[in-house]
Amino acid sequence: MPMTPSTSTSSSKPTPSQRKTLGRVMHEFAHGELKSGPGGKAGPVKNRKQAIAIALHEAGASKFDSPEERQRSFARTKEKEAKGETYQQEAEGKSHVGARGKRESSPAMGGKDATKPARRGKTARSKADGAGQ
Repeated sequence: MPMTPSTSTSSSKPTPSQRKTLGRVMHEFAHGELKSGPGGKAGPVKNRKQAIAIALHEAGASKFDSPEERQRSFARTKEKEAKGETYQQEAEGKSHVGARGKRESSPAMGGKDATKPARRGKTARSKADGAGQ
């Protein structure tokens, strides 16, 4: 068979933030956390193709959506991720995507029952050492 170029009408390649969203949604599917329907009331997604369609829609990379709809759905997804309202974040107890598995109630988040302080790195240590003098 001769190789012919793809005739896809979607954008050529997802952006890094879109790829991150695609990865998160597929992670949710793999762990049984991805739900369909409004508010997840229809139950967990069992079909891989449906999971891919949901991932592309949430990432704003679906060729079946209009450009306005893509932008709107991607903005909605970014809001959900920032607020910690994705199914993955709820299941794993993370407050936002970059939480690194830390508990939501860390000192940085205003909580009192964290096991370790949230600060990391050289600058955080030097600030803490300088504050104690």
